[in-house]
Amino acid sequence: MTLFIMKINKPKFWDKKISFFAILLFPLSLITLFLVFLKKKFSKVSKFKIPIICVGNIYIGGTGKTPTSIHIANELNKMGKNAVILRKHYEDQVDEHNLIRGYLNNLILSRNRVDGLREVEKSNFDTVIMDDGLQDYKIKKNISIACFHSNQLIGNGLVIPSGPLRENLNSLKNINIVIINGSRNKIFEEKILKINSSLKIFYSSYEPKNLSDFTNQKLLAIAGIGNPENFFSLIEQNNLNIQKKIIYPDHYKFSKNEFQNIIREAEEKNYKIIMTEKDFYKIKKYNFDKVNFLKVELKIADQENFNKILRDLYD
Repeated sequence: MTLFIMKINKPKFWDKKISFFAILLFPLSLITLFLVFLKKKFSKVSKFKIPIICVGNIYIGGTGKTPTSIHIANELNKMGKNAVILRKHYEDQVDEHNLIRGYLNNLILSRNRVDGLREVEKSNFDTVIMDDGLQDYKIKKNISIACFHSNQLIGNGLVIPSGPLRENLNSLKNINIVIINGSRNKIFEEKILKINSSLKIFYSSYEPKNLSDFTNQKLLAIAGIGNPENFFSLIEQNNLNIQKKIIYPDHYKFSKNEFQNIIREAEEKNYKIIMTEKDFYKIKKYNFDKVNFLKVELKIADQENFNKILRDLYD
């Protein structure tokens, strides 16, 4: 199996034990921590009448917060609520906007979350799921959810740029729920419960829905997400045969010619292309007929108890 890697933003040393580069950059991480402290101290908190569920992360990228946000919105709608996802508008994240719209019509984008929440309050929605925003300290949240992936958890445990954390792990003191995508880790559970003993910990997983489209095929796997190895692991765990992997930076924009070259290579080697759904939305406008994505559905273990926490919002 060959591995072809394009330019990628995430440093490899972030997910290893403390390294030379992590130590070298540590003074800059102290500045990050100081700036976070100032932001928390001087942010004027706005309160809203509408219930706000914030789904975010401490580890930067690739923790499944957008699929989790979609899942929560759908669960609330099953309960008879009219939930909407609110995202801060970034021009380079159109792929995630389109991904959400593929599952849910209710999406509001705003360049300022406070303004977006004021817009929501004027609408007929009764619940907001903020996709990202744990580090937006200007907003009073009713439920704060931090997402992790079991393959990375907190990496080397350091804050950017020495490590992959947006803020110190002690910030879990202000979190209500932790959702870990992947396998159970009792040691990590014990560690975070020492920080916040009232944390509710749940596990999630991705259930592939169209494996039959890729069985008995030689696959060229493409991933332009925060942690591409998580996608490749999911494919291999389901006994699919990856012949080649191509990695792109998160939110990478494919040109038509560039992707035509990938299709041409796949045809020459008799490979079938498999990619993430998020990456598929980046090329959907080109209408390629020989490209497919692995469709997955996020499942939360102990959904009943998770839904009870959601219902308690309205009691």
